[in-house]
Amino acid sequence: MGNIVQHLTLLDYAIVAAYLGVLMFLGVQASFKNRKRGDEEGTLFLGDKSLVWSSIGFNMWGTNVGPSMLVAFAGVGFSTGIVAVNFDWYAFVFLMLLALVFAPRYLAAKVNTMPEFMGNRYGDSTRTILAWYALIKIQISWLSLGLYAGGTLVRQILGIPMWESVIVLVAFAGLFTYMGGLTAIAKVNVFQMLLLIGVSILLTVLGLQRAGGLSNVISQTPSGFWNLLHPTTDTSYPWHAILLGYPVAAVAFFCTDQSMVQSVLGARNLEQGQLGVNFIGWLKILSLPLFIFTGILCRVIFPDLKDENLAYMTMVTNLFPAGLNGLVIVVLIAVLVGTIGSSLNSLSTVFTMDIYAERINKNATNKQLISVGRMSIIVGCILSVGVAIALDSIKGLKFFDVFQSILGFIAPPLSVVFLLTVFWKRTTKLAVNTVLSAGSAFSLLVGICYLWVFPKDVYTFWPHYLLLSFYTFAFLMVVAIIVSLVDPNPKVYIANINEVKNTPQTTSKVKMAWVLLTVVMIGLYLYFNGH
Repeated sequence: MGNIVQHLTLLDYAIVAAYLGVLMFLGVQASFKNRKRGDEEGTLFLGDKSLVWSSIGFNMWGTNVGPSMLVAFAGVGFSTGIVAVNFDWYAFVFLMLLALVFAPRYLAAKVNTMPEFMGNRYGDSTRTILAWYALIKIQISWLSLGLYAGGTLVRQILGIPMWESVIVLVAFAGLFTYMGGLTAIAKVNVFQMLLLIGVSILLTVLGLQRAGGLSNVISQTPSGFWNLLHPTTDTSYPWHAILLGYPVAAVAFFCTDQSMVQSVLGARNLEQGQLGVNFIGWLKILSLPLFIFTGILCRVIFPDLKDENLAYMTMVTNLFPAGLNGLVIVVLIAVLVGTIGSSLNSLSTVFTMDIYAERINKNATNKQLISVGRMSIIVGCILSVGVAIALDSIKGLKFFDVFQSILGFIAPPLSVVFLLTVFWKRTTKLAVNTVLSAGSAFSLLVGICYLWVFPKDVYTFWPHYLLLSFYTFAFLMVVAIIVSLVDPNPKVYIANINEVKNTPQTTSKVKMAWVLLTVVMIGLYLYFNGH
């Protein structure tokens, strides 16, 4: 593959230095404005509830499009074709669920965090349990996984050990978040996502030219590479495993995850929040041409590549001319700051609002909240380094599958309690707390056994990890329903008149945007099957 450092010119170094300078300037500027206005708390945690649809969409996409997207999607595209785009295109269903079902309830409740939302419904004990579980989820599924992917990329680029890579990355992303908060992150993510799109388009164009055009690429890849749905006999991504297992992670990821939902909570109003969520649905269509197609091109151009995880950097190193490699490093910095920064901000918000302000110091001043929030950012950085190094030891799974499986084991308890509390009024406090505590321990234990204790590459009795996630979800759902039905003192949530009255209504503009996206997605699924 070659080391990208060997290809760097003075122009590349200048581009990287200039970009780092711009990022730090934006962070300092945002911090200075917050202090000048005396509103550090509002901008650090929820962006002063002033975000418009474009900022929301780009910020959510920037949070979602981490280094894992570049490395993992290119790798799975190299080995299996476009099937992995299901993990982005199928998401439109659950983004619509967030926009039309969950977002109105979140904004009507006027909450800062997901634990606060559930706490308003079932009490302080529920809020505390969910807060701790949310912290674990953010720490593992966002911070550590994102850092692990970034560390893998830096290791490929510079040839340095994983521990050195992740320390450098988390230090920079943490410093930016520490200074600027969500307002700075949202502003920078718009620019960063446009930069990512531009560089990815350039890489795709150069790859197509090197491969001899699209028709030549299609002729040199198996026909199954261009199908979204694979048969049940496919051991990698059978259609039924995706159909059943992906929704478990998707509901938790898009509808309940603080890192994703936080941008919606910071919306100027419901319409802007709903349009922002719709916008990320359109942006996700770009995953095929920008990320997965890169891996397919690599298979055609470099068919003898031994490690699929090197597909992205192999394309970059061999196709970009001298002077453009600095742009690649800038993009890597961009996606890292977007993912790690948003995750650290969410971690800080949940700990400060749901643990410190509610359980430790109910009379905390704004200054104390800001200090605790920033201290939690530092602690999150330190913990994420250790977990990222542990993830590097997982064997027997593709890079992409490591990400999806971990999300699948963390998600079931969250998906169960949030779906039930919204769609089944009979759900009791005891059922919610049981699933969030004992159910979470069970789900995480299954994941630990699958990934580390009895790894799938040695113990072949395991079902597909997506099906295992679905089975865990179904089991916890049954447990929650039974507990609710047999609860001798059922405490259920009853919405008060003011909350019902204050729930904002979905506008016709929003409904039309979702109808249009649905039609386009159905068309894409029909087109990319039967090849």
